[in-house]
Amino acid sequence: MSYALRLFACCSIFLTACSSANFVAPSSAASSAPAASANSLQGAVHGGQQPIANAHVYLYAVSTGGYGSASTSLLQAGPNTQQDSNGVYYATTNYNGNFNITAADRNCSSSQPAYLYSVGGNPGVFNGANSGASLMAVLGPCGNFDSLPAAINMNEVTTVAAAYALAAFASDATHISGSSSALASTAIANAASIAANLADISKGTPPAETQGGNANVPVNEINTLADILATCINSTDPDSGSPSNACSVLFSTATNNGSQPSDTASAAINIAHHPGANVQTLFGFLTATPPFQPALSSAPNDWTIALTYTGGSLHGPLGLAVDSNGYVWVANSAGTCISQFQPNGVPGLDDGFSGNGVEPSTCGAGTSGTFPAPYYIAFSPSGNIWLANYSSVTELDFSSGLGSESFLNYTGNYTGGSVNGSSGIAFDKTGNAWVANGGYNANSITGFSGSSGTSYGGGGLNSPAGLAIDTNNNIWIGNNNANDVSEFNIASSSFVGSGFLGAGQAADAVAIDSGGNVWIANRGYASVSRLSSNGYAQIYFANGGGINYPTGIAID
Repeated sequence: MSYALRLFACCSIFLTACSSANFVAPSSAASSAPAASANSLQGAVHGGQQPIANAHVYLYAVSTGGYGSASTSLLQAGPNTQQDSNGVYYATTNYNGNFNITAADRNCSSSQPAYLYSVGGNPGVFNGANSGASLMAVLGPCGNFDSLPAAINMNEVTTVAAAYALAAFASDATHISGSSSALASTAIANAASIAANLADISKGTPPAETQGGNANVPVNEINTLADILATCINSTDPDSGSPSNACSVLFSTATNNGSQPSDTASAAINIAHHPGANVQTLFGFLTATPPFQPALSSAPNDWTIALTYTGGSLHGPLGLAVDSNGYVWVANSAGTCISQFQPNGVPGLDDGFSGNGVEPSTCGAGTSGTFPAPYYIAFSPSGNIWLANYSSVTELDFSSGLGSESFLNYTGNYTGGSVNGSSGIAFDKTGNAWVANGGYNANSITGFSGSSGTSYGGGGLNSPAGLAIDTNNNIWIGNNNANDVSEFNIASSSFVGSGFLGAGQAADAVAIDSGGNVWIANRGYASVSRLSSNGYAQIYFANGGGINYPTGIAID
C-alpha cells in the first residue's frame, strides 16, 4: 500500500474568451520573451496566452512591516523605468508583452522574497486597455536572481501560484508583508518556495511535479483558476474607464469580508483566503474554450489547492508537526519511524528515522523498534520531538539542529502514567507534555513532568481523542464516544467542566484560537463546532467546504 501526505497551499482566479485563433500556445508565448543578458531580469506578460502591451511591471519585495504593510518597491530610476503618479518606479511592456529590467533599474539588496507585479495594459482585445488586469510571479530572494530562468513568462498560472503561496501574508497584491522576526522571515521564505511547486515561471504552466519529483500537483485546478482570471484579463474597459463587465462580476464575486478587489491578482488572493466562497459561481466563468488546459470538468468542493507528497518512507501517516525551520514532521502510525519533509515538499529523511540514530532500510509495520506505531507528534518548548505511541510516549533530542539522522538523539520511551491508546499530545506553559488516553476503558489523560507520567480520570472522559491547552492552562479534551468536551485545570489538577454540548458528534481533534474559543473537529458528523472559553456553544456543526470525516484541526 502506498501512502501520501497532503499539504495545502492557502491562504486562490478568471477569463473572457477571445477567439481561439488569437491564442498563442504556451511554448510560443514563453519563447517570445527576449533572451536575458547578464544581471537582467527579462520576460513577457501574457493574459489568456496573449501578450499584454503597455502594461506597467513593478518589482516588489515582501516587506517586514507587519501584516497589511505595503510591499517594498525594488525599482529605481534607470534606463528602462519611469515613475507612476505615486512615485513608484515601473518598467513597461512592448507590443509583444516583453519587458526588460536591468541591474541599473533596480535596488535589490533585500533578502526577502521578491515578486513581479504587472497592472493594466492592452490585452489585444479591440485595441483597448484593461485597468483591472494584473498578474504576479514569485522570483525568490533578490540575491538569487542569477539562478532564475533566462526569460520569465508571467500569466494567470503564475498569478495563482503567487496568490496561494503568499496569501497568509497578503491583504492584496501590493500589500504583502510579515514581521521582522527571524521566525517570520523563515516562514515567508518557505511560503515563497511553494510558488515554484505550483507554477513554472519559465513556461507559465503548472509543473508536472515538484522539485523533488515526489508530489502530485493539482494541474487541472490550477489551470481552472487561471482560466477564471483570464475572463477579466481578456476584456477591456468601456469608454467610461470603469472596469469591464467581466471584471466587475469577478471583483464582486471575489470579495474579502465585504472589501472588493480592483485588480485580478488581488481577486486571486481573496479566493485563496476564502476557498469555500462562491465556488459554483466562479466555476461558471469558464468559457467553452478556456486558454489553460487541461481544466476541471465540474466545479470542485472548494478552491483549496492541495499538493500530495510521497516518499520519506511514509507508512500510514497520521499526526504531523512543523518545526521552527518550516520542516514538516510526520508520525507513521502503521510503521516504526517518523518522516521529515522540507518546506518545498522534498523528503528530508529519505527513509525515515527509526529512533536509534540511523536510517532504517524500510519503515514497515511492526511492533519492534524504539517507538512502534507513532500516532501523533509535537515539539516541546525546548524544541525536542515528542511522539504519542499507542502505549508509550517517546522523546527525541532535537537541540543540535538539522543535519544527518544523528541529530535526533533518542532520549527515552516513557510508559508511566497509564498511557493507553494515546492520541492527542500538547504542551503546557511549563513544558510538560499531556496526552489523551483513548484506549479500551482507559478514559484518562496523562501529564509528563520529564519522564514521569501521572494519570487523571473522570471528568466525563469517554474515549478521549484530541486535546488542546488554552492560555489559562486549561486542557480541553474531545470525547469521541460522548459527543462532547471536557475541561481540566492543570493548576488544580482537577476537572472543572464536562459534558459541554454543541461539540458535535464523535468529537475528535481540538484547537484553541487567539480569543480562547475552542474549535472541535466532529469526525462523525462531517463538521466543526466552536465553544466559547467558558464552554458555551457558539457554532453548531458547521459543514460544507468539502469537510468529510475530519480528524484534525489547527488555527492559522
